[in-house]
Amino acid sequence: MIYTVTFNPSLDYIVSVDDFTLGRVNRTTKELVYPGGKGVNVSLVLKNLGMENTALGFTAGFTGTEIERGLKEWGCLTDFIRIPQGMSRINMKLRSREESEINGQGPEISEEALEELYRKLDVMKQDDVLVLAGSIPNSMPDSSYEQILARVQDRQIRTVVDATGDLLVNVLKYHPFLIKPNNHELEEIFNVPMDSRETIVRYAGKLQEQGAGNVLISMAGDGAILVAEDGSVQESPAPEGTLVNSVGAGDSMVAGFITGYLKSRSYEEAFHMGIAAGSASAFSERLATQAEVDGILEQMGWK
Repeated sequence: MIYTVTFNPSLDYIVSVDDFTLGRVNRTTKELVYPGGKGVNVSLVLKNLGMENTALGFTAGFTGTEIERGLKEWGCLTDFIRIPQGMSRINMKLRSREESEINGQGPEISEEALEELYRKLDVMKQDDVLVLAGSIPNSMPDSSYEQILARVQDRQIRTVVDATGDLLVNVLKYHPFLIKPNNHELEEIFNVPMDSRETIVRYAGKLQEQGAGNVLISMAGDGAILVAEDGSVQESPAPEGTLVNSVGAGDSMVAGFITGYLKSRSYEEAFHMGIAAGSASAFSERLATQAEVDGILEQMGWK
């Protein structure tokens, strides 16, 4: 089974405004509402690609109820912990001449709720996949990712971590199967400009020296590079298409990579599936579907 953890899931309210102007009433031309958060996005795309998974995390209030309802409607399994106070956050995405976001805070997570999550993870067994994605709420200790990976490290579970800065670096000692920094996040970790393929590959290798298995670096319109744990390096330009929505593209890449690897055990095919899924989401108003992913695989000559 694949499990995703989203500590702070959201209800994403996506509005389109033709010509947004500050200080005046703006009217939408289109609205979308659906469950969000990095791990939730991974769950949704995994399900679209035919991979059963269970979404874990914390929900609260009427927004939390709607997040769970939306995931179940999509066909995802859920096992969220309900927080009695507060409400799950609403994240607003504004599409106009530029994309803008306003992200909510979410409920306070108690030590008891966090312990309950840890106990849920204790059911995981050999060959399961655990995806930890996104930021940690201020009410939780910064070491939460480390505590989870330490708890499961002896069970031969494939762990995937999509986080930034110290949150990512501090878990490398637990040998995650996959990490997915983008080129800017790689720059922030090492304080070095990632201005060439060689530099990116070199510093991805340094993350491997610290314990990472596969390092997948997304570079938006410049494509992606995979430095795999078998020593191979895969790279590809970005597929051609019109950017519609950048939200969730990186999460979709993670879901695509997991799907490709579990189906083929090939890092090359996992890489191709990751790029196709990430691009399909970027070119669509919603998250990538199987048909959209297949279309990009064919466009790139990978299918």
